[in-house]
Amino acid sequence: MYPHERSLVEEMKDKPFALVGVNSDKDVATAKKAIADNQLNWRSFQNQPAGAKRAIAKDWAIKGWPTIVVMDAEMKIRYRGHSGDEATKVAKELVAAMDGGK
Repeated sequence: MYPHERSLVEEMKDKPFALVGVNSDKDVATAKKAIADNQLNWRSFQNQPAGAKRAIAKDWAIKGWPTIVVMDAEMKIRYRGHSGDEATKVAKELVAAMDGGK
């Protein structure tokens, strides 16, 4: 999935688009190593960093990894699931609509 995400971030870099990740690594060092090893070119947050009262996955009712959520400009969820292809399709449609269909 990482190669697809990297290319999507690059393709959409001048568009109204952001990819944000949440990782389930147990510590920051492991997360930073995974980011470097996999050449992630988007922001990634630790699911429950030390001292956090709740995990992001709990707040978002994530039951499995990866779960992909695509939101529009009003933060309305337009896709939630596990298909990178479907999520990409929805994201590109939203961006095209914001970009005047370009």
